[in-house]
Amino acid sequence: MTAPPPQETPQRQSASVPGNASDATPDGLGGEQPFISHLVELRDRLLRMVIAILLVFLVLFPFANDLYTFVAEPIRAQLPVGSQMIATQVASPFLTPFKLALVVAVFVAMPYLLYQFWGFVAPGLYTHEKRLALPLVASSIVLFYLGMLFAYYAVFPLVFGFFSAVTPEGVAQMPDIEFYLAFVLKLFFAFGVAFEIPIATILLVAIGATTPAALKQKRPYVIVGVFVAGMLLTPPDVISQTLLALPMWLLFEAGIFFSRFVQRRLDDGDDDAVEGPDDDGPNGPASPASAARSATQSSPSDRSPAGASPALIGSEIDDSARDEPGRYRPMTDEEMEAELDAIEAEELAALAPAPAASATDTNTEADDSAQVELIETLIRKANQLRAAGEIAHAKQLLYRVLEEGNADQRAVARHILVDLDR
Repeated sequence: MTAPPPQETPQRQSASVPGNASDATPDGLGGEQPFISHLVELRDRLLRMVIAILLVFLVLFPFANDLYTFVAEPIRAQLPVGSQMIATQVASPFLTPFKLALVVAVFVAMPYLLYQFWGFVAPGLYTHEKRLALPLVASSIVLFYLGMLFAYYAVFPLVFGFFSAVTPEGVAQMPDIEFYLAFVLKLFFAFGVAFEIPIATILLVAIGATTPAALKQKRPYVIVGVFVAGMLLTPPDVISQTLLALPMWLLFEAGIFFSRFVQRRLDDGDDDAVEGPDDDGPNGPASPASAARSATQSSPSDRSPAGASPALIGSEIDDSARDEPGRYRPMTDEEMEAELDAIEAEELAALAPAPAASATDTNTEADDSAQVELIETLIRKANQLRAAGEIAHAKQLLYRVLEEGNADQRAVARHILVDLDR
């Protein structure tokens, strides 16, 4: 009655041959590949990113001076009459617009860059993860651009107006073009990242790290934290710090609001997994999770008939034939009961009186019987721990059974471990 030892499932050749037609997935992003193929794909996608940035830069470079004029317009509008921007370095009139054109090329090409990044990581995600990640990636791009627009149209006029108003008498305000570019790029990046707060909040709720209710309780700490972040990310003035902190706080509140929908969807998914339909219910066959739960919790009299086929665990990621040679098939409930009955029969046979033997044979049989009884006690204790939810302790006892038990006991321990890993 001992089940055959598990064998490794043979690898399909199509999973290790780059460019094979079977590697393609419905979304065209590629299926399972070996490690070298991943490195080759990463190199190709990085090259595409660099080429995209260079192409956009070549288009924007003839308009580099116009771009700088547009970016410098908020401070030029606040300069006193007769003042103008200056260049204190020899190469600044060329290098500063050049740098700005390159940075703008990266910002403009960002959707394509993120698309290449998505194409690299998407084959390793499950379907529900793709449904969550794709809207978040698109939203993060839009929010980053909105943060930059907010900084340019709302923050810059106030900040530069404040600086111009507090200029001491007798001091000519003539900003350097290179220092100004570094200043505004820092603010662009700070506000772009700050506008990603809703995305970060939704991700924390989606992965189960926190809940909307817990985030509400931490609101006072978040308010203090956003003002500290505004102090660190902005120039040393109260206006820019406040103009960054207030949107961050409002975006945090928006993240809490939208994370409720994510939490509700997660709760609905948990309810479906816990209260799914029965195998013979009116709503159709049960899901693999509910089938595994009912098989574990039901009594022997309530279990499915011997002819019913058990649910395949992992069928969503391995679509190979069930009867494929070498494929490991877990024991059914009936086979597990038969295995336990056989072990009990062996125990009874071992406890039956045996003919007289020599003292050495008697001691050896006594030791073997005590060892068998000890291992059986460990198996019963592991089942009790499993029922109590102490999976880690149960696995420790089962690993000891695998080391010290006989062939039948090791087979039972293996199948209990398989059931625990479902």
